[in-house]
Amino acid sequence: MEPIINFAADVEKTDEFVVNIGPQHPSTHGVLRFQTTLDGEIIKDIVPIIGYIHRGIEKMTEFLSYKQSIYLTSRMDYLSSFMNNQACALVVEKACGIEVPARAQAIRILMCELQRLASHELWWGSCTMDVGAVTPFFMAFRDRETIMDVFEANTGNRLTTNYILPGGVMMDILPDFIPQVKEILRNLKNFLPEYEALVNGNFIFQKRMKGVGILTKEQAISLGVTGPVARASGISCDVRKLHPYDGYEKLDFKEVVADGCDSWTRYLVRLEEMKQSIHIIEQLIDNIPEGDFRTKTKAVLKAPEGEYYQRVETARGELGVYFVSDGTAKPYRMKFRSPNFSNLAVAKPLNVGAKIGDLIASMATIDLVIPDIDR
Repeated sequence: MEPIINFAADVEKTDEFVVNIGPQHPSTHGVLRFQTTLDGEIIKDIVPIIGYIHRGIEKMTEFLSYKQSIYLTSRMDYLSSFMNNQACALVVEKACGIEVPARAQAIRILMCELQRLASHELWWGSCTMDVGAVTPFFMAFRDRETIMDVFEANTGNRLTTNYILPGGVMMDILPDFIPQVKEILRNLKNFLPEYEALVNGNFIFQKRMKGVGILTKEQAISLGVTGPVARASGISCDVRKLHPYDGYEKLDFKEVVADGCDSWTRYLVRLEEMKQSIHIIEQLIDNIPEGDFRTKTKAVLKAPEGEYYQRVETARGELGVYFVSDGTAKPYRMKFRSPNFSNLAVAKPLNVGAKIGDLIASMATIDLVIPDIDR
């Protein structure tokens, strides 16, 4: 009789070891460290370590006027600086009873939706590059650059725009703003099918994305996840729809919600959001009201005593601004509820039990901007 061979006993046992991904690593998209415990290629534990670029923005607001505080918000999520400015301006307007002209509201939405497009362009390029595709990165930056040129011409800045302030916007749009935006929309409507043809049907890309980084609806709710990440897990949470502001209630657009719960779904949700942003801009670009672009306000604003809160939908989710006023020209306390901080919490449920190669793909679809976490 031949001897019975126990192959299971011959399998070599491996020891767990810890790998630090970051703080300076292409996959982290910022100054972030993942302390990753591995058993072979399998992730046993992952601990995000933040604080490398903490600047104390919330504390700094206590020593600045309400108008000055807005300039700090551009430096949180620098890919959503218009929306950050808008949230801060809206809560001050709510507190001080400031009416915003219709023209200013339209300009605000146009700039914010253009920035959503620019942000998703950058995400598309970096996400695809993270999983091995190089060409989309150059296409994304080529197309995003035309939007950045419009920002620079009309606000004087490309990233930290400091453009939206209590009462309206800093400056009126230039005469060539409308034709430039129309040209951007025409190009993007042609480019989006190219993006989908180049990447979406790619077998390797699909295998890297489908069924990877599962975030259930229940997990997303318990972790306070918002934005495209939450909507890809079947959660309706678009602030523009649920709590409209600055005239979004007058516009026709769809909230993009899907229930795939994986990296592939998060990828598709953002592509569809780009189409919805184009649709929003098309409704406004030929219908910008005449009139003032800013309401005249006092040089020094003093909010009445009380507590105030305002939320907006940035490119990465819900940004909330809460402040307490003691009746002076400076907030007693200002607190930001940033989308990236909450979305970072998905790192563990997404990746524990998965392979280390899938960590890169799943975190790419979360689209984190680290300065928004390190406030």
